[in-house]
Amino acid sequence: MGKDSKLTQQAKILSFHPTGEYYFAKGLKAYHKRELPKARKYFERALELEPAEPMIACQLAITCTEMGEYNYSNSLLENILNVMDPLMTECHYFLANNYAHLGMFKEAYRHASTYLDEAEDGEFSEDAEDLLDLITFESDEPAESLFQQDGLILQQEKAREYLEAGNFPKAIEVLKATIAEYKDYWTAYNNLALAYFYLGQIDEAYETLEEVLGKSPGNLHALCNLVVFHHYQQEEEKVEELIQTLDKIRPMLSEHRFKLGATFALVGKYALGYKWLKQLLKQGFEGDGSFYYWLSISAYHLGHQATAEQAWKKVVEINPEKEGMEPWSEMNVSANGFEHHLPSIVKRLESEYIEERLFAIFLLKHSSHKKDLMNKEILMKNQHFGSMEKEYADLVKFPHKERENSAILFADRTAELLYQHFQPIQMAEAGLYLMWFSVFLEAVKENSRLSNTTGWAAAVEYVWNKLRNEKKSLQTIADKHFISVSTLSKYVKNVQNLLQ
Repeated sequence: MGKDSKLTQQAKILSFHPTGEYYFAKGLKAYHKRELPKARKYFERALELEPAEPMIACQLAITCTEMGEYNYSNSLLENILNVMDPLMTECHYFLANNYAHLGMFKEAYRHASTYLDEAEDGEFSEDAEDLLDLITFESDEPAESLFQQDGLILQQEKAREYLEAGNFPKAIEVLKATIAEYKDYWTAYNNLALAYFYLGQIDEAYETLEEVLGKSPGNLHALCNLVVFHHYQQEEEKVEELIQTLDKIRPMLSEHRFKLGATFALVGKYALGYKWLKQLLKQGFEGDGSFYYWLSISAYHLGHQATAEQAWKKVVEINPEKEGMEPWSEMNVSANGFEHHLPSIVKRLESEYIEERLFAIFLLKHSSHKKDLMNKEILMKNQHFGSMEKEYADLVKFPHKERENSAILFADRTAELLYQHFQPIQMAEAGLYLMWFSVFLEAVKENSRLSNTTGWAAAVEYVWNKLRNEKKSLQTIADKHFISVSTLSKYVKNVQNLLQ
């Protein structure tokens, strides 16, 4: 060791703090390899670290465009022009391209023209001129008359964003205004029906669909929505009747085939759903995350495990947060009725704790096993059940029976509000529902006033997050449920007092 020992040095540990430039470089590498979801992830991280850098925001916008996320791309590009760097004129061309894809020709025309005015000999000048020619050529009309439907498309996008965010009152407001102006625009009617249904205004939802089918008989989207509504209302005879009608339809458009396949899968008709979805896949259909989701679900239930796994890989690529939620995962304790979760429901029905039994009835309500277990009268003859569970079981079995001022009806509606935000139900989320039923039972004991389902649901979610050390502010939860912070605070105090 003599001489060699003189050469040895103590190892140095160097700290490494990735910068925005580091993630930007990784994003570019992924982008050039066409790994777009990975590229987007790196660019978003780079932008977090350097939020004032327009080049990062622009590259993220370009990536989102290639992924078909035109609205997100537009918001990034508009922010560059309005805040970061108003002289980054190429953003006008990228905006024009996005708006053309969305069919918003007025905005596309405006941004393409602005780009040519500001960069006549710019890198994208020829492309911008071609785009202007294409807009006018495809419409076969003068530029002044191209823009009549831009207002309609803008309203449609607004309504879609409100629906996806769960802001159903605002969606209804926009859709009703759209219908008033465009009386034959059936998409708005169908989305209005969905908004009513999600808000719990069931009669209005059915009336809206009846209006569509009265004026546009055979409207596929309306028929599919009607099947889904009856399915969630446990009206199985009506579901079967409509399924027989839909099974005879042979749509030409890929969009309609997808709607049909997804609807069949959602109501548990997996063979019918798989037929349409697999056919689209073979034809090279480039669907969104929901397409691959329903394909995977259908394939799994029919025993096509390889197809199910391949489709689920696409689901996770598009929506990374779905990782670990595979239909065959033991962690995915879903209230949508995957076969191997039946023992879990039955076990809870026989629990010594009443909140467990109430939660089991709620799970069963949303399960594909509901009909079988009802036929066996496992609920009505359960020896563990007290009056509360028996009333809840009766509600599940006879959902249309009048129940004015029923406490258990209030409990069920509040659980349904939570279910809108947490489905499918996973193992970790079972505690949220158990907390609600525990709070509800204490509220009944204390003769607490049971009103405002939204306030109770939001408060339970806030307290549940707090107990799990998940830092979500009052404002965040209040915004999510569309109530004020003061209202949420009031109900949080009620929940905390009842849990003590």
